[in-house]
Amino acid sequence: MKEAVVATPAEARRLEHGAAIVLDPLRQFLDEAGLGRGDLSAEPIGDGHSNLSFLLRRGADHFVLRRPPRGELSPSANDVLREARVLDALATAPIPVPEVLASGEDPALIGAPFFIMSFVEGTVLGTEPEHRFADPAAPRSISEAVVRTLVELHGLDVQNSELGGFGRQSGYLERQLRTFSALLEHNASRPLPDLDAVGAWLADNRPETAAVSFVHGDYRLGNMIFGDGMRLAAVLDWEMATIGDPLADLGYLTAMWRGPGDRENPMFALSRLTAGAGWLGREEMARSYAELTGRSVESLPWYQVLALWKSAIFLEGSYRRFTNGASADPYFATLEQGVPLLAATARQWIEAAESPVGRA
Repeated sequence: MKEAVVATPAEARRLEHGAAIVLDPLRQFLDEAGLGRGDLSAEPIGDGHSNLSFLLRRGADHFVLRRPPRGELSPSANDVLREARVLDALATAPIPVPEVLASGEDPALIGAPFFIMSFVEGTVLGTEPEHRFADPAAPRSISEAVVRTLVELHGLDVQNSELGGFGRQSGYLERQLRTFSALLEHNASRPLPDLDAVGAWLADNRPETAAVSFVHGDYRLGNMIFGDGMRLAAVLDWEMATIGDPLADLGYLTAMWRGPGDRENPMFALSRLTAGAGWLGREEMARSYAELTGRSVESLPWYQVLALWKSAIFLEGSYRRFTNGASADPYFATLEQGVPLLAATARQWIEAAESPVGRA
């Protein structure tokens, strides 16, 4: 069936890739950009729950296309062209990222702006409940590589590089609370009292930012590719990257890093692997980060709760798109109960953080 630029939700569900890929104009775009020759095929890759990624094949050539999801989007979210500019700015940094090959700014081409990046060979970890590594030491070495790369990212010069143009040097946490409170009002399609309560706690307990760095914004295991020997070959999904508080990245990483005793929630469903044997735990990762950077992580629980709150707000927007018929993603169908569960998890982490013992 020939794919179309515009389709109703019912029509989009019947198309092979929804209305997300339009092969004829895309083939012409690739020809003009000098990217491969001949027939073109596309298949979705990755989690596919925010911006969408498609593996493009043209003979022996492989590329990846990134575009926003279909349907109504939250204000300022899913800006793939900005993501492409971030990747360009990181091209000479010691952070492994794909190469941007071309950008399609005209949404009329395939129905949305998009960019093409290099295909990085390797494995994306995170969703498998169990992964058999050839080297039993691999989980620990992967954990350590994830922390080291985060330290390298937070050590980049934002004063004297292109990265300085991707945000402001002050007010990051205040803007996060303001932006996501507004997003909650925009995204919510039902009462979510736990999210309201968590937002109020975050505002009342906001720490002072002790350092400023370039931050990824979605730094988790599922947004990384590991190559031969389980080396970290690429960090993906830079759509949320900006200048901000580095502990926000560490808080997000550790909040999404599932431990052996953690109850399932929508974000832990994307990171089941780290609950297995051999992986560093949250406290070990935080301690390693502190040792490598010299930064205090005493206020990390606040940043972890911030990560859970933001994730629940984003996912509520995804659930709204699902109920409006703009997405048929089965993961979004789980969010009817999943978003309230994630909000309840955030409240539990607040209670643990405020208890005399604290949360393990």
